[in-house]
Amino acid sequence: MILRFACFSATLVVSSITVPAQQTSPTTANAIASPAPIATPAGITDPEGATRAWLDTMPANEKARSDAYFEGTYWLILWNFLVTVAIALLLLTTKLSARIRDLAAALTSFRSAQAGIYAIGFAIITWALNLPLNCYEGFVREHQYGMSNQTFGAWFGESLKALTVALVILPIVFAVLYSIFRVAERTWWIWGTIVGIVLTMALTIAGPVFIEPVFNKYTPLTEPTIRDPILALARANEIPVQQVFVVDQSRQTKRVSANVAGLAGTTRIALNDNLLNQCTLPEIREVMAHEMGHYVLNHGAKITMSLAIFIFVGFALAAATFNRVIRKRGPRWGVNGIADPAGFPLLMLIFATYAFLLTPIANTMSRTIEREADIFGLNAAREPDAAAMVALKLGKYRKMEPTPLEEFIFFDHPSGRSRIRMAMDWKAARLPCGETR
Repeated sequence: MILRFACFSATLVVSSITVPAQQTSPTTANAIASPAPIATPAGITDPEGATRAWLDTMPANEKARSDAYFEGTYWLILWNFLVTVAIALLLLTTKLSARIRDLAAALTSFRSAQAGIYAIGFAIITWALNLPLNCYEGFVREHQYGMSNQTFGAWFGESLKALTVALVILPIVFAVLYSIFRVAERTWWIWGTIVGIVLTMALTIAGPVFIEPVFNKYTPLTEPTIRDPILALARANEIPVQQVFVVDQSRQTKRVSANVAGLAGTTRIALNDNLLNQCTLPEIREVMAHEMGHYVLNHGAKITMSLAIFIFVGFALAAATFNRVIRKRGPRWGVNGIADPAGFPLLMLIFATYAFLLTPIANTMSRTIEREADIFGLNAAREPDAAAMVALKLGKYRKMEPTPLEEFIFFDHPSGRSRIRMAMDWKAARLPCGETR
């Protein structure tokens, strides 16, 4: 999310839109059956051995496939950064960015409208230039590893939808941002920080209501044998929800997932139909307890505050860099200063570099809050074996046993090994219900 806001580019806005999904009404038998492998008897005394037993249930070919898939994302992080850099430099050095600005100026004399028109041209061009890599990453590669259920037409249609969303949001953002830059050329980076924080909060609030339904249908979960235990878990943790939503993500992917989205009054807990169809009731309860942990532990507000700090530092770095570069290169690029929309690719380049270098820190922060939610989920659902089984199912597309350095740099969630070990530690140490010290 840091990179999405920092670059303000159409491609990054497109990638910021998560694609959730609708319920396919699983049978109760499917949701409650499918026993876990016999790896951890009650009252275990060796959590490490129990963890190894769970990990060894994963077939070697599946593990190798998962490792190859996830390790490929390491290179994709680099390639996405390099493509962003290449696009920014292309727009600047060919004066294409300046031409878009000149076209906007020819269409209207109103400066804010010029910035909005520039945003439209910028969004379309960057979307098109990013399309080959996005197609490989989101369609070709997902089919190569058996993770996608989409036809190319469906995938491309969603890419066009994401571009449409960007074409609605970006002109407003650019009009506001460059109006501020014109009247505050010395303190623009402070006001840019404020706009960035407000925009982040607005998108977080609006996402579940206006953006996510563009891509998927959210429907209330109606199966009482699954819904009622989830709502009981919510009531036990004083979460004011009256229903659980199901999203039809099986149209797009084979992954199991759930999420907490929104902020303040738009917060919503949802699970995808793959989770319903592929997991047992204890596993579903464990996953939903994890998501409730995000709500109870105020992770939404904490992430927003962390992003505010990142945005502030990003704009401070931009303030220290932008004018120096423009003084040297501006005339050659046709860029006049910070108030000139044609200089936006340079801002994009600065923020993209900042976000790329920030990857290990951002992932560590995300991994930390996910670990907190894991602990909450274990304590709330009290299903350690289900937690281990879910970790194995997630392991179909996440490397189960990374090195410590890999986990630090590339993992925004705890690894499967870490999650299973946490569940086994909990199982070995927990007190029976009603026991006192």
